[in-house]
Amino acid sequence: MYNTKKILFFIFILFAPFLLHSQVSNDSLRVLKEVILKGKPYQEVIPVQSLSGKLLENLASHNVADALRYFAGTQIKDYGGLGGLKTVDVRNMGTHHVGVFYDGIQLGNAQNGVTDLGKYSLDDMESLTMYNGQKSEIFQCAKDFAAASTIYLRTKRPVFVGTKKTNLLVRYKTMSINYIDPSFRWEQKLSDKVSMSVSSEYIKSNGEYKYRYKRNNLDGSVAYDTTATRHNSDIEALRFESGLYGKINNGSWDAKVYYYDSDRGAPGAIVENKFSDGFRQYDKNFFAQGTLVKDFTDKYKFQAKAKYAYDYTHYVARDTTNILGETVTEGAQSDDSYYQQEYYFSAVNMYSILPTWDVSLSTDFQYNKLNATRRGIQTQFSFPQRYTALFSLASSYRFGGFKVLGNVVGTYVQEEVRYNAKAPDKQEFTPALFIGYTPFKQYDFTVRAFAKRIFRMPTFNDLYYTMVGSSTLKPEYMNQYDVGFTYNLPIEKGFFDKLSFQVDGYYTNTKDKIVAAPTGNLFRWMMTNIGQVKGQGIESVVNMGMHFGQVNLATNLTYTYSQSRDYTKFAGLELSSYGDQIPYTPWHSGSGILNADYKTWNFNYSFIYVGKRYNGNVNNIKVNEVQPWYTHDLAVQKSFAFQQYKMKGSVELNNVLNQQYEVIYNYPMPGRTLKFIISIEL
Repeated sequence: MYNTKKILFFIFILFAPFLLHSQVSNDSLRVLKEVILKGKPYQEVIPVQSLSGKLLENLASHNVADALRYFAGTQIKDYGGLGGLKTVDVRNMGTHHVGVFYDGIQLGNAQNGVTDLGKYSLDDMESLTMYNGQKSEIFQCAKDFAAASTIYLRTKRPVFVGTKKTNLLVRYKTMSINYIDPSFRWEQKLSDKVSMSVSSEYIKSNGEYKYRYKRNNLDGSVAYDTTATRHNSDIEALRFESGLYGKINNGSWDAKVYYYDSDRGAPGAIVENKFSDGFRQYDKNFFAQGTLVKDFTDKYKFQAKAKYAYDYTHYVARDTTNILGETVTEGAQSDDSYYQQEYYFSAVNMYSILPTWDVSLSTDFQYNKLNATRRGIQTQFSFPQRYTALFSLASSYRFGGFKVLGNVVGTYVQEEVRYNAKAPDKQEFTPALFIGYTPFKQYDFTVRAFAKRIFRMPTFNDLYYTMVGSSTLKPEYMNQYDVGFTYNLPIEKGFFDKLSFQVDGYYTNTKDKIVAAPTGNLFRWMMTNIGQVKGQGIESVVNMGMHFGQVNLATNLTYTYSQSRDYTKFAGLELSSYGDQIPYTPWHSGSGILNADYKTWNFNYSFIYVGKRYNGNVNNIKVNEVQPWYTHDLAVQKSFAFQQYKMKGSVELNNVLNQQYEVIYNYPMPGRTLKFIISIEL
């Protein structure tokens, strides 16, 4: 059993290299100015997509999940409504394989492994960046190396112009779906080296919207065709966050506090003429985190990160008369509360052996605890605790037009439970290799390839959920391969300011996939390792910048072809879905953004297309088809100046053509909506 001495031992391991290095004389070392030379095109080995600046600010999007739809290879699972769950899947590898990092530290959820991106607003977001594989650098935490793909949410940092010491932005949004959203952001310069920011946002809406529900029989005749109002989609939420940012000699530090409190309805599926089922969810999410980065010498660079998180989630399910095979009083509700705690520490040590050769050692320690109070099921809850230690040894080498980056991640997991059987200890080692090459000095053309093996730990729900979890589950393993290129065309004169192409082909192979399989009782399922999924696809991104006189244009276009097939066998026999495309994986998808800027006016048009796919009923047959959907969004902004105030008014029209569509089958999405935004900056 882990005790205080063992936890202190882990912390000592994290910081031992730093403590030992403090005994070394600085006279024998040189200052390492910068490890990743951003100006060199061949440095960016790993395919990256980013939205930032005005392009991100002017999108007609409400939250992070909406904006991520414009990245090639991403699929957002959206259950509809303002309060519905929104998760991201990259290259159809599964939501659990995506690491989402908020200001450099991963957002965690040991209970179900899912990050609800609908909670995170775009108001304070400086940039959204997605990497397939990992970042093109080795100065990062072990958790960064351990994910199959990573998404970085970077919030705005205070910037003060001239002698200005205070920035204040007040914003108000309203929408045709009975929606109000006031927010503010205050930035204060405390000294030449320290600044702070405080921001908050309040959202309230009844979430009701009209939708058309239509279903056809197999012979093409109409089975249902009605117009209804979506209920139980309301939301009332408060977000508050504050940050401190400081500079030290040859380094920097920052600290952040985040709090989110919501009461929201999650509408249920429209089945069997039921239009009002669903559940309510009450959330209280808090975390405090900090980061320290310092160049101690010419060759040695150190980074430390720490985080504490507390998450409270309360579910109240409606119309629940049979819960996981256990009969409860008819008409009763499932009423469960879950309490999560997380402690996280990380230390990264990087040393420059040569000007072109760097090595790093990253050590992370994480503790997770889950408690629960449940009124729907009387069986004992396991009350699990998890201790995770991660170690990453990485190296990067640059030679001429080549850059090679490799790393190996070691993971050790031990768990404890108060009741029931606990999962066995797990120890895994996973390697990765990335190669980039710039063959022509006169052209900004880069080819790349990578191979990475990763795994995901079963979540607490996978292992311990009543009548479903299996404590003997093995981790889910995945091999990912990628080959691609990036070409930035040289622009010398004319109306083009920027033109770049990015194309990648990939292959994934997932084994021991964690899936739910039926037992002898059809009402009782259990989690087991029986799945295998093989995927392949092509992703392409085109970025263009142009100008016509005083009109500046920016364009971002993406297209993805993806194929992910289920090769699952059970007891050596092929299942009926063997060789089928896995649910909710479209063969074709794409997006487009066009932004035009003229003096104080800004116009933004965006388009999203998702092709035909199949719903969660496993087999690729006609009745399970989900039709393609697409949306057009428009936004117009106008900036004003009144004395010392800067004002901005915006009008956004989402789903211009009022298309009736579903991201998840039987969960209708809103039609056309109109949104107004006004902001005042001091």
